[in-house]
Amino acid sequence: MAMSGMRQVAVGVGAIDRTPPDAVLREGVPRLLESVPEHRRMAAVELAHWGYGATAGAAFALLPAGLRRSRLTGPLYGVAVWGLFEVGVAPLLGLAHAYGSRPRERWALLVDHVVFGLVVGAPPEASVTGSGEPDADGSPDGSPDGEPREDGPGTTGPEDRSGA
Repeated sequence: MAMSGMRQVAVGVGAIDRTPPDAVLREGVPRLLESVPEHRRMAAVELAHWGYGATAGAAFALLPAGLRRSRLTGPLYGVAVWGLFEVGVAPLLGLAHAYGSRPRERWALLVDHVVFGLVVGAPPEASVTGSGEPDADGSPDGSPDGEPREDGPGTTGPEDRSGA
């Protein structure tokens, strides 16, 4: 969705003429778009783009956790997704997008893929396992020495570790 917003800005300022999802549905698989009533095609293109983004985001989650923790992995992943489209998908589908120089358009699309990467590649300190609020004893997780408790938030209790 963040990329969709970036795309609308890029189209609005004239950096790109046609978004890649629009090109894919109009040039690459036009029969699919023809089956959608004309007054709903813009929504279909947008939903397709969200689907592409969700799929790429889910694929990002399959990367090893250690790799995903790096601040650079998300933006680099976004650039890789952009590159895959540029050198693989667009030429394979015979899109006009794949031909010609178009430096302004390519830069605009590269930037929005970096934004995509920033969104899917949350920084390592973004945690949803605890509130960050200190407990009654002043420690962040309720243990007196500040070390995580074995049965604390985000961990399994002894009964879960027994294998039963």
